[in-house]
Amino acid sequence: MSFANLLTRIPGGVAQGIIWGIMSLGVYITFRVLKESDLTVDGSFTTGGAVAVMMITSGINPIISLIVAFIAGILTGICTGLIHTKLKIPAILSGILVQFRLYSVNLHIMGMAANISCNPSKFNVLITMRKIPLTIIISLVIAILLIGILYWYFGTEQGSAIRATGNNNKMALAQGININNMKVIGFGLGNGLVALAGGLMAQFQGFADINMGRGAIVIGLAAIIIGEVISEAIFKKGCSFYIRLSAVILGGIIYYLILVVILWLNIDSSDLKLATAIIVMICLAIPNFKKGGTK
Repeated sequence: MSFANLLTRIPGGVAQGIIWGIMSLGVYITFRVLKESDLTVDGSFTTGGAVAVMMITSGINPIISLIVAFIAGILTGICTGLIHTKLKIPAILSGILVQFRLYSVNLHIMGMAANISCNPSKFNVLITMRKIPLTIIISLVIAILLIGILYWYFGTEQGSAIRATGNNNKMALAQGININNMKVIGFGLGNGLVALAGGLMAQFQGFADINMGRGAIVIGLAAIIIGEVISEAIFKKGCSFYIRLSAVILGGIIYYLILVVILWLNIDSSDLKLATAIIVMICLAIPNFKKGGTK
């Protein structure tokens, strides 16, 4: 457990943290903006990875593969949104139904194989764990671009309508907003970002796996909560939407660095989910301690 060994692991943790932070932006849209619990995430993350790897191994440009992965994620989110709004099934159950269905869909995308390799020695990839510094730069640029685009989009008429739908359904409806359409768009956009992150992660690790999205929703929530705790501590009087989005990326990085430290301490990797639950619990409790909510 030498300190030098920990330092060598940190850059890789930062790279993965940024990718998970991008995924968490998608979770943020449904969980915080729409205020809906969407469990499609675990499936759409894998969908993005599967689509990206299959396209890359077919000789298609890795950037184009990410765009297609993003579109595939949008479609999964739209499915959840339509089931929720048209069939009147609660959002959390709609997400579960689509997530289960995506397991079979993802297998078909990968040619019924549970694992598909996109070895950077054989295929052209955008990022890879073999070039961590370059991967950090590229991932960070993508994250900054996405934050800028989301900040602009949620300032448009449609984006404001989505935010209004999440803030107060009845008030939005009274203003003539089609809240069902806004929910479908929100679910689609959120899962599109999740799938985009899945495509990035598959390229980074060099393969897509049918179970690569398992637990993604928990990681996303952890990143959001950590980011919110940090932003509230720094900006006590409130902060802009742009800062809140940036804090989600920071939360993803911090979350993964915590996992790096846990693994460095030689804690059994099977206990990572337990560690994640404890991290989320602590972050949720901190604001209550500040407000005296535990009295």
